[in-house]
Amino acid sequence: MATNVNITPLHDRVIVKPAAAEERTAGGIIIPDTAKEKPQRGTVVAAGPGKKDEPMTVKTGDTILYGKYAGTEIAFEGVDYLIMRESDILAII
Repeated sequence: MATNVNITPLHDRVIVKPAAAEERTAGGIIIPDTAKEKPQRGTVVAAGPGKKDEPMTVKTGDTILYGKYAGTEIAFEGVDYLIMRESDILAII
């Protein structure tokens, strides 16, 4: 679910709330904190207006896939978010 964030990204940037890391494998094995991978999916909580000649494809509330090292981590009001360009988004789920 998208949350209300009082940050407005500029141009073609989006703010993403990353999904929680997997706690267990498909076989039921518990994954320790040190072995958890960074999630590559999240929910768009805010989107900028787009570039002058290119409107935004994603919108608030979309669930997306992004690259492993995409975006910049930010913390706002105690919640961790990623801010990235729309071009870093690989797919809308």
